[in-house]
Amino acid sequence: MPEVATSVPDLISRLSGIVDWHEGRFVIDDVARLRADGVRDLAWTAAFSDDPATVEVAQWIVWEAAQELGARSASIHELYMARARGEVSGFTVPAINIRAQTFDMARVAFEVATTEDVGAMILELARSEQTYTYQRPIDYSTAVLAGAIAAHWQGLVFLQGDHYQFNAKKYAADPESMTEEIRRACRLAIDAGYRNIDIDASTLVDLALDGEDAQQRANYERTAELATLIRSLQPDGVTISIGGEIGEVGKENSTEGELRAYLDGLRRELAKTGAGGENGVAISKVSVQTGTSHGGVVMPDGSVGQAAVDFDVHRRLGEVARKEYGTAGTVQHGASTLPDELFHRFREVETVEIHLATGFQNLLYEHPAFPRSLHQQIEQWCFANALDERKADQTEQQFVYTTRKKAIGPFKRQLWDLETKDEILVAQANKIRFLCHELGVEGSRAMVDKYVTPVEWHRPMPSALSEALLARA
Repeated sequence: MPEVATSVPDLISRLSGIVDWHEGRFVIDDVARLRADGVRDLAWTAAFSDDPATVEVAQWIVWEAAQELGARSASIHELYMARARGEVSGFTVPAINIRAQTFDMARVAFEVATTEDVGAMILELARSEQTYTYQRPIDYSTAVLAGAIAAHWQGLVFLQGDHYQFNAKKYAADPESMTEEIRRACRLAIDAGYRNIDIDASTLVDLALDGEDAQQRANYERTAELATLIRSLQPDGVTISIGGEIGEVGKENSTEGELRAYLDGLRRELAKTGAGGENGVAISKVSVQTGTSHGGVVMPDGSVGQAAVDFDVHRRLGEVARKEYGTAGTVQHGASTLPDELFHRFREVETVEIHLATGFQNLLYEHPAFPRSLHQQIEQWCFANALDERKADQTEQQFVYTTRKKAIGPFKRQLWDLETKDEILVAQANKIRFLCHELGVEGSRAMVDKYVTPVEWHRPMPSALSEALLARA
């Protein structure tokens, strides 16, 4: 079992012979030991140490080790621009939200990527997920990069901030305060190494207004403002991939008129700031609503019902997005609980990206190897801590299904240390492999490497590490 360092000197001691510092430069003395054991101690220390300075140092070492070993965070923007130009097509990029067991889930994802020659794969976390999974952007990027190192991955790592979403009620009460929350989220994400961010101001769309431009105005104005901010913060040599959204998932299906109103509005707003980039709208993709909902439709017995997905929305709106506005196309949310036989259809209608979250959570919780005693603890936690979220018409099974995600943070250490996790991770790897096949990203490594060039980026050494190294000397 990985060990958690209690102090910076303790962490340095544990890594003796694995990493070191020569003339102020970070070096890896034993790559094999780092991949086998050292990076696990770093990941667990970053996630669970009680000492903030030790956490910061562990995070820094993981980042620098990933830079050194060629597992570098990158933006998928240039690949998407190639898709917009018609140079590549016929695939849908899986964007996997890792809520639990992040180090190990990232590790198996990159192991699958290696065996299946996958380059087009995103690992993401929504802003709401950050809260209940106890993963700030720096926590998530550290765990994912540590997993990449453990998997012997040498290639691009696409880290994405998913659903940086406006709360409509909070926005109505105080627009500036709500917008500042999203600004801060973007800054934290970029500082943590994210190079892909999805802005979701679709919650501000008001269908009661007269005309599609009026309905989408708050959406495109705030998206333009945040896109301008992101462009001002991105590192030299990097064009961060920015996503937008026109229809809140779980509501009315999106239309061509809404898409045009949104993208025309973006283009006008960004012309004022000069942040529109090569296509004038700054964003590289647009999330649309096709009939799905986040987490799926939950039946009274706690099972997931089948959603009616309108694939033609992707076909029609994707063509508009590419041909008229120079973006890669449309994005699907709320899809991980769909039947397996539907996934190949997304690439057939040229959906550019698909977001996959709850299905992997369900595969963890519902796997036969998941301990029944831990199941019971999580259910008890839901009733003790989330009962105010239970709707009047929900059965107990529906309530637990919709709220058990909130237990991931409180049970984070138990889930990371789960004795039976290897058996569960085999199932997770098989699911990732299946999705890569159905979505057409097997063999995509060369295509991605052709268009996306990683940019080396180093962080300043934490003062606590500098002090510890001086003391050691």
